[in-house]
Amino acid sequence: MNKPKMTTEKGVPSNSRVVMLLGQLERMNGEAVPGDAEMARHVTGKILHLIQTQEKTKKEMTAKGSSGMEVILAALEQNMQDLQTVLNILCILNELVSVGGGNRVGVLVSKGGTAILLQLLLSASKDVPPSEELMLQLHSILAKVGPKDKKFGVKARVNGALNITVNLLKQNLQNQKLLLPCLQVLRVYSSNTVNAVSLGKNGVVELLFKIIGPYSKKNTSIQKVVLDTLTVLLKSKANSRRAVDRTYVPALLTIYQDWHRNDTRHRHAHIRKGILGCIRNVTNIKLGRKAFLDADGMRILYSTSTECLPVRTLDPLVNTSSLIMRKCFPKNRLPVPTIKSVFQYRLPHVPAEGPVAQLYRQPPEVDDVVDESDDNDDADTENDTENEEDDRDCCLQNDDIETDLNKLRPGEQASRTMEELRMYERFFSELSEDFQGYHFHGSSPCQTPSLPSKSLSRIVVPTAPDMTPSDSNLVQLECADRALDQRPGEGLEQALVRELGRVALDGGAAPNGQRPAAESEVEREDDCSSHSSGDQAVLEVPDTAALLPLHDPELYVEMVKDTRSVPQYSEVAYPDYFGHIAPTYREHIVERLYGVQRSKIFQDIERMIHPNDILDKVVYDLDLQSCPVVDDGECLKFNSLFESGNLRKAVQVRKFEYDLILNSDINSNHYHQWFYFEVSSMRAGTPYRFNIINCEKSNSQFNYGMQVLMYSVREAINGRPCWVRTGTDICYYKNHFSRSSIAAGGQKGKSYYTMTFTVTFQHKDDVCYFAYHYPYTYSTLKMHLQKLEALRTPQIYLRQDVLCETLGGNSCPLLTITAMPQSTSNDQICQFRNRPYVFLTARVHPGETNASWVMKGTLEFLMGTGPVAQSLREAYIFKIVPMLNPDGVVNGNHRCSLSGEDLNRQWQRPNPDLHPTIFHAKGLLQYLSALQRVPLVYCDYHGHSRKKNVFMYGCSIKETVWQTDVNATSSDLHEDLGYRTLPKILSQIAPAFSMASCSFVVEKSKESTARVVVWREIGVQKSYTMESTLCGCDQGKYKGLQIGTRELEEMGAQFCVALLRLKRLSSPLELRHASHFLEAEGDLIETSCRNTRAGAGCCTPTWALRGRRSADFSRGTPRPPSSQSSTTYVLKEDEPSFMEEVDYSAESDEETDPQENPGDEEHLSDSEAVQQHPFT
Repeated sequence: MNKPKMTTEKGVPSNSRVVMLLGQLERMNGEAVPGDAEMARHVTGKILHLIQTQEKTKKEMTAKGSSGMEVILAALEQNMQDLQTVLNILCILNELVSVGGGNRVGVLVSKGGTAILLQLLLSASKDVPPSEELMLQLHSILAKVGPKDKKFGVKARVNGALNITVNLLKQNLQNQKLLLPCLQVLRVYSSNTVNAVSLGKNGVVELLFKIIGPYSKKNTSIQKVVLDTLTVLLKSKANSRRAVDRTYVPALLTIYQDWHRNDTRHRHAHIRKGILGCIRNVTNIKLGRKAFLDADGMRILYSTSTECLPVRTLDPLVNTSSLIMRKCFPKNRLPVPTIKSVFQYRLPHVPAEGPVAQLYRQPPEVDDVVDESDDNDDADTENDTENEEDDRDCCLQNDDIETDLNKLRPGEQASRTMEELRMYERFFSELSEDFQGYHFHGSSPCQTPSLPSKSLSRIVVPTAPDMTPSDSNLVQLECADRALDQRPGEGLEQALVRELGRVALDGGAAPNGQRPAAESEVEREDDCSSHSSGDQAVLEVPDTAALLPLHDPELYVEMVKDTRSVPQYSEVAYPDYFGHIAPTYREHIVERLYGVQRSKIFQDIERMIHPNDILDKVVYDLDLQSCPVVDDGECLKFNSLFESGNLRKAVQVRKFEYDLILNSDINSNHYHQWFYFEVSSMRAGTPYRFNIINCEKSNSQFNYGMQVLMYSVREAINGRPCWVRTGTDICYYKNHFSRSSIAAGGQKGKSYYTMTFTVTFQHKDDVCYFAYHYPYTYSTLKMHLQKLEALRTPQIYLRQDVLCETLGGNSCPLLTITAMPQSTSNDQICQFRNRPYVFLTARVHPGETNASWVMKGTLEFLMGTGPVAQSLREAYIFKIVPMLNPDGVVNGNHRCSLSGEDLNRQWQRPNPDLHPTIFHAKGLLQYLSALQRVPLVYCDYHGHSRKKNVFMYGCSIKETVWQTDVNATSSDLHEDLGYRTLPKILSQIAPAFSMASCSFVVEKSKESTARVVVWREIGVQKSYTMESTLCGCDQGKYKGLQIGTRELEEMGAQFCVALLRLKRLSSPLELRHASHFLEAEGDLIETSCRNTRAGAGCCTPTWALRGRRSADFSRGTPRPPSSQSSTTYVLKEDEPSFMEEVDYSAESDEETDPQENPGDEEHLSDSEAVQQHPFT
């Protein structure tokens, strides 16, 4: 070692006594011939005395710029043969690092102290017997140095220190004074994986079990260190197997019970936690889990944890016990005959590669398998490939970022010739239209014929005084040529629900013996069946068409008749028939009560401990095609056989608890997230628990304040037809159902997740619907498009085309919207034809229904009659494909089309037979590119399940390269920053939009998405994916509120305003109504969505309520629970952790999908609720 020269920090007096002693010691170290040993002992003894008596001495020796530590270490290295000098120096070092902690230890390590100490250990071990005091001091300081030296384990193994410490431990099992530091050093050794295996082979596991004992008030510090060391050692699978072979698992459980039983004052919870840590690690292997179950570990931990629940300070014990029990819960396969979808669709041809090809190549007998592999036990990590669902702020991986600069340079790539593209000329008649013969100043709008409005007739029903609607502003509902047939002993309300449930496509009962969509068969109570049936009365229900100008129940049924589905649906769901009116009250993001998740997990564990309490009765099963509904009058009834419905199976596990299984996407064996189903025959005031048990994502916004949506038919009949956020005790966690590696992308040992919620129904025998998000069916889109057609004025150019037919035989609509030219003059026609294009698409993923609600807001705004809407139409030609995946939407898929593939991964090479909508949508863009009319903006509307707010993903060379280590010249990174303009405008005018959540990085895994392909191949610089949260907002005006259809439609309208502002910024002189725009835009930002109170409010965009609003509707709407919170969350990494520290997975590691505060519930005022859209 180099002999250091003694220096002092500036400001420390050089005549300090310790400085003089260190200088003397330094001179002795520098002598060629070692000095007098007695002098070394004297000097080091003096320094030790000063350190022990004067705190400032420690500071002087370890101050910045001081070489005192180096001098001491040099003296130690030179005087290893003199025991007293060594002991003095070791005591000095122990004093220096005992206080002031990490920094001083770090200095010791940086000066090479670890190597010198290990060398001393090797030298001292050769003495027979070794000095006990020396070993005590040496191990004490090694225990402090080891955690600060990243290479400590390797250095110790190379120097042979492991065996020295182990042998010393074996010889001093009864020496409590020396035992503790040796165990502490052994714990540090074991943190190195190689060392842990080596120590296990040398019998350290067995040695430690000799020290562990039953409850005792003595030597608890030693017990704690032994358990900590054993916990680290048992991370090794070899050591865990060794512990199982020697029956240590039941021994650990016995010891834990003893400590639990005797530690009544909970003073030694750390000991109990250490025992649980050992059990947790040994159960990471299959043999360990089996040994745990054989030793009755489930019952032991369940009973002890239950006793710990009332004591908040024992939560760590309860949480660890819960984790162990969930992990050891025997893995089961889902109770379904196959993990493939119930419904099958034969493809015209099977893709050559990919998950669909793999699915088709599987032998019939190969499907779902129970896999208890250990592969996921030590590290549970998966890769999520949901559209833009990666949490880019936390999980952005450099190896997924595109680094090929050639691929990052956008440019046109002609993959189809102009001759091939001429087939799209018919979709661009606006480029050749001369408008000859058109009367530009006509008084009546030019419209295409639409279905006539419904003619009203009455439903005749028996008189029932208690059923007379209390709402005065109601009108009669017409249902042609059908009288209500009240059955004997049946109450009027029940008969009403039963009969209205038969909104079937043929106007009669459902075929094949299937129950109607909303039929309720349970016998009513006596007080509900005693009404007279002699008189006749007219049933009145709300006229939703008066409140929803784009909704018409009869027109909707006509649209459904022309919709083709694989299951051949013959029923219509009530919410889609009646329509949805957004509630006028705020729906807060809920704060989960402490301990909810844990209590739900314990209820699940009870199923194994008390199996006789479980009913396990199937009450709904789509695999039983002949009769999917089980009706014995003692349980809820379920149904999902309607458009966009998804529920495969319902199992009653307790009297008021049901396990629900979702159906896979057609031609797929996974993607379980979207749900939409009906429940009936419920009791009022009784809490029902629903568990969706085959969710796949590792985390969900259901853990961060999101609620499910419910639609009550009884509430709708009473004048409140709306989806409302509902559910209590909502949480999301890993369960014991094993995912097959076939469905998990080849990964073994994966599990499904449970999303659980509790609902208390307000009405007996109601018919209620539950959904993941606000449903928006394909038939709803067709109805809205027909109604929009009727809104056209002579100033609006609107054309509806059929882009193509889908695999399932449904048409994919294409809209062209712009402003009519003012005249047929050449200048006007030229201006009309030369308007830049804006290309919009939506709903490529069926489960992202919020995208359709945003698109609805965009379409309504574009068809508005106000000056801003007119200016927008005069500024652009809009090409819009409002639903890219009609088949997936119709059939209740979450992500795929009928081909079983994610259509947003097919934009690079779409197949015209398997992906027709993508093929032809891309063809439209390629045709525009061939005409040198590349769109100014392309935007694909999506929904995001794991982030809050609305935000955008775009494409940037510079921002992508900045995330990598790629060397690039400034010329390579040159690009126009205009791609940030539109998101920036939206962040200024749209309250739900968050610029901070936007990203413009191009990833390899997204290279086949619409956003990247349109940017790279078509050359659209402003190519975006706009993501709308499924949960709510954590910033802006809507902070702490769950998002609703009103806010989503507002977002669609705000997008239009942003486009006009973009036009104004680029070419303001081209806008005829610029002054109107400036005035209206200010109104939009400042007044159109004002709060009802300062801070956080709920806006009331006026496009949500265009017609008159029933005053009774607003007064009668039930308020949400008062115990709400404005606390908001995003993802696990972005959220403040819950006070309840319970992992969402059975293991502590987070994983992702392998395939891809209290406030008032004050209502808005009537004046706010009926504001009119400022632009229409």
